[in-house]
Amino acid sequence: MTYSRRTRAAAAIAGAASIALLASGCSAAASGSGSGEDGQIELTVTTFGTMGFDDLYKQYEDENPNIKITANNIDTGGNARTDAFTKLAAGSGLSDVVAIEEGWLGSIMEVSDQFVDLRDFGIEDRKGDWVDWKYEQATDPDGRVIGYGTDIGPEGLCYNSAAFAAAGLPTDRAQVAELLGGEDATWERYFEVGKQYHDATGKAWYDHSGFVWNAMVNQLDEGYYTADGELNVEGNAELEERFGWLADGAESGLSAAQTAWDWNGGKSFVDGTFATFVCPGWMLGVVKGQIEAGGGDAATGWDFADVFPGGAANWGGSFLSVPTSSKHQEEAAALASWLTEPEQQSAAFAVAGPFPSTLEAQEQLASEGTADEFFNGAPTGQILAARAEGVKAQFKGPDDSVIQENVFGPALQALDRGEADGSAAWQQAIDLLGELVEQ
Repeated sequence: MTYSRRTRAAAAIAGAASIALLASGCSAAASGSGSGEDGQIELTVTTFGTMGFDDLYKQYEDENPNIKITANNIDTGGNARTDAFTKLAAGSGLSDVVAIEEGWLGSIMEVSDQFVDLRDFGIEDRKGDWVDWKYEQATDPDGRVIGYGTDIGPEGLCYNSAAFAAAGLPTDRAQVAELLGGEDATWERYFEVGKQYHDATGKAWYDHSGFVWNAMVNQLDEGYYTADGELNVEGNAELEERFGWLADGAESGLSAAQTAWDWNGGKSFVDGTFATFVCPGWMLGVVKGQIEAGGGDAATGWDFADVFPGGAANWGGSFLSVPTSSKHQEEAAALASWLTEPEQQSAAFAVAGPFPSTLEAQEQLASEGTADEFFNGAPTGQILAARAEGVKAQFKGPDDSVIQENVFGPALQALDRGEADGSAAWQQAIDLLGELVEQ
């Protein structure tokens, strides 16, 4: 079945309440806008995760004294999806500027007419700022552009050098890259080294199968949907093969069976629970925050290597959109545009790690090679610029994030916890797919 924006729009809104039940911990977002003190225009903004905007909000207010920004940040992209669709279903409550994650952009495109066409506010003059596919992602089937691109998600490998040393593995990031195969790194080699690590230490190699799975899926030419919008899970030999790799890894003790987005208050990053972590740029801020929350610091030993199993991959990235419900669309679009300009993208990266989607900012980070002291002096921007070569985002269908989190999430947890073998866990995912996703 091919999905049409027009035929599915009503279903997307009607299903928002059901989607809300699939994610937990949804935070209430700032909503509405109006006039602040002294006739200021108040703009509300809802973001998620670690986007690095806090200092930029203050800078914008200083440079635009007629604007007051009321910001709300939701913990994860999944909860932000629930928040956005709950408000879309209710017909009210969306902020003036809303961050949209790549994984659920497909479902937003089903209701893209509820977001401002940013061509009306001059986004076409900036088209050349972004990598071409980023601009195309935010363009709906009718040619309307509904989002200013923030970051993209090229991936490198975070690893704990202290844990590697305890296992007798090399700790220098160039040697770690070579250990995993360098430019020819494969998942087979990643799991092979993981078994060596486990044999030496008795500890897990990665935090949980879900994030590794997501990285694997994003490397494929087509993921949960084909490029023309057809569901692409059941009978997909590439997906089944990779699921089998994770089943073997879990059986071999390579997974720490952590819950997605919950690493024991960050302690699991500090106490050696696992040794490697898949890291798109935006995840660097997450890792740093978790280490600090767990009582660690730069001396905990985490580093960042210019290598990734299976080659180039993009995980995530987001957009800033303006709902048609905003009472200050022009001002909201101006703020969203400014936040996504190259200079601001570079500043956000320095704070939180989201890798820029603008070419100028990417080139700046590549040339500077600034050391990130928290990651043992790794030139994280330069590494991510190298990892971004050849990256192009995969087509994401309307229920892509639901499939990742609510179809494969529980199945992979069952795999990690020893509650199901590979065949049973795969069947569990297929059964959930039938229950949760329109076929």
